[in-house]
Amino acid sequence: MIDERASVQRVSLVTIAREWTRIGCIGFGGPPTHITLLRRLCVEQRQWIEERDFEDGIAAANLLPGPASTQLAIYCAWRLRRTAGALVGGVCFIVPGLVLILALSVLFLDRHAPSWALGAAAGAGAVVPAIALNAARSLMPASRERAGTRRVARARWMSYVVIGAVAPAVAGSYLVLVLVACGLLEIAVEGWESKSSSGLARAMSPAVIGHVGVAGGLGALAWVALKVGALSYGGGFVIVPLMQHDVVSTYHWMSGTQFLSAVALGQLTPGPVVQTVAAVGYVADGIGGGLLAALIVFTPSFLFVLAGAPHFDRVRTNTTVQSFFRGAGPAVIGAIAGSAIPLARSFTHLWQIPVLVAAILLLWVFRRSVVGCLLAAGIVGLLLALSGVPV
Repeated sequence: MIDERASVQRVSLVTIAREWTRIGCIGFGGPPTHITLLRRLCVEQRQWIEERDFEDGIAAANLLPGPASTQLAIYCAWRLRRTAGALVGGVCFIVPGLVLILALSVLFLDRHAPSWALGAAAGAGAVVPAIALNAARSLMPASRERAGTRRVARARWMSYVVIGAVAPAVAGSYLVLVLVACGLLEIAVEGWESKSSSGLARAMSPAVIGHVGVAGGLGALAWVALKVGALSYGGGFVIVPLMQHDVVSTYHWMSGTQFLSAVALGQLTPGPVVQTVAAVGYVADGIGGGLLAALIVFTPSFLFVLAGAPHFDRVRTNTTVQSFFRGAGPAVIGAIAGSAIPLARSFTHLWQIPVLVAAILLLWVFRRSVVGCLLAAGIVGLLLALSGVPV
């Protein structure tokens, strides 16, 4: 357990607000960028946090459900001023990206958006299936290494990937239950192998939330946002398979094309990818819906960190939690990869197909950045719209 007297740095809340807002404004590139900026500030430049404690924070944030880089930002601020610091730092980290994605939603997702905006959105949206495949590929090496070298463990790992890949098409809005089931199955198998599965209920209680049916309206929006915020394991892009069925098929807030555009906007903004939920909230119920979705999606992250931060060193080494992620993690990777198919099926124009192929080449072969690919595809769509091509 963390020694509170030794770890608290009396950094002013004004300083936390300024620095975390700065990171929230320039954090384009997702979690790797956020981690780099937080390490540079807290460990290297200001020396507020020891390297070992920072690494514990990274490990624990990746084990907790929810957006890992957001939880790391909240944790670092908590280390400096406990609850007040966590609240100030977390909010200041989130708000810049939230403001930007709501502004972009008004421009690109409005029902009366100009044709050039629709073209740019369709172009950027065509890249999203490629981003999904690229995100899954980037997660695979660490997940496979976590599975170990035993042949039977590697076979289970591959099985979970396949189950996750099939789940978006088969399970629909119940996808999260499939992911949790894979984690629980791995706990049971490893417990049987080691003849010890103690601590299961205690370790998993914060991770499992029962599915509740909601008729629609703000209640449905709140439920979707809560599910994404509390149950998005294994990286920000898992929000795509978690949300797609609910948003497009169940509640009909968006067409498939609009959902592609919303995901693209989430990738273009600084801050966590789960800000995409705010774009969904905007389309569902205007600015108020966007703000409500953002409030709900990030609340679990604050609660997890405030409740668990004093125990992050133990969370990192908890064998039951590790077992859960050896099952849920590969299932998440499969779900992210599997989401590329329904995403591509949402295309409404033939010209989006060569844009997708080009994006795959740029991301996989030439190692270009996601943001660069989205911007290039958006420009292509804009130019096509201006030239009279249907968008």
